[in-house]
Amino acid sequence: MNNLKNLGGTFTFPGTNITVNRMGYGAMQLAGPQVSGPPRDRAAALAVLREAVASGVNHIDTSDFYGPHVTNQIIREALHPYAAGLTIVTKIGFRRGPDASWIPAKSHADLVAAVEDNLTNLGLDVLDIVNIRFGTVGGPDDSSVEPQVTAVAELQRKGLIRHIGLSTVTEKQYEEARAIAPIVCVQNLYNVATRHADPFIDRLARDGAAYVPYFPLGGFSPLQANELDEMAATLSATSMQVALAWLLHRAPNILLIPGTSSVTHLRENLAAAKHTLPPEALNKLDDIAGTTKR
Repeated sequence: MNNLKNLGGTFTFPGTNITVNRMGYGAMQLAGPQVSGPPRDRAAALAVLREAVASGVNHIDTSDFYGPHVTNQIIREALHPYAAGLTIVTKIGFRRGPDASWIPAKSHADLVAAVEDNLTNLGLDVLDIVNIRFGTVGGPDDSSVEPQVTAVAELQRKGLIRHIGLSTVTEKQYEEARAIAPIVCVQNLYNVATRHADPFIDRLARDGAAYVPYFPLGGFSPLQANELDEMAATLSATSMQVALAWLLHRAPNILLIPGTSSVTHLRENLAAAKHTLPPEALNKLDDIAGTTKR
């Protein structure tokens, strides 16, 4: 048990007493196809969650719109009553259509209902961290975040949530949000091949806030993917392990939430925290992104 504690080191969210291992787990893939409906194998989904926590994962990322409701209900079944120190971070701001579409749900009533649904399905009285999801399925937009952050800050004052994060936002939107309430994390697209967020990550590091990248292997061109595969082979690692190890190296405020519905793949992902990338590998990875050496 807990044989991989302190996965990738630890991080403490700013202004909180919440410290997590940097290698966490994203629960999105526990739902059915297209993140909709029940999983094909519920027993396997339960096993993945229990294995993650037994291996030292104490940061689980989820949302009640995964399923919808399915993923949070599986988390509750697998892990409730929750172990001391386990941090569950959830997300609001979208809902699911009957066709599994992703529909913005950002009105005051939508946000209140989403927080209540997360509390109910997770079996909690208060949510540790709630990320407000902005933008579209294609990425951030330039809309004001003030109405939504104000609404969630009201729920924070009522004691339903402890801390606020943002998802799929620009640095300008982050600035607008943090003028309303403290922001402890940002969850955006980022990986070794998609480096547009480099300045944003550095800014968050100066603020002490976390950056939680999603799609660690998303957006790679075929050439970049081949180069990553070749490098992974030379390091006796998988491509995902190399991509995750690079993210842990990139900045100490980066927290990882790779998702899977397989215990085998979970173990492979967690093992990335034990990989040390040599300087020549880091240089090649920067070349993949078309960036200059750091």
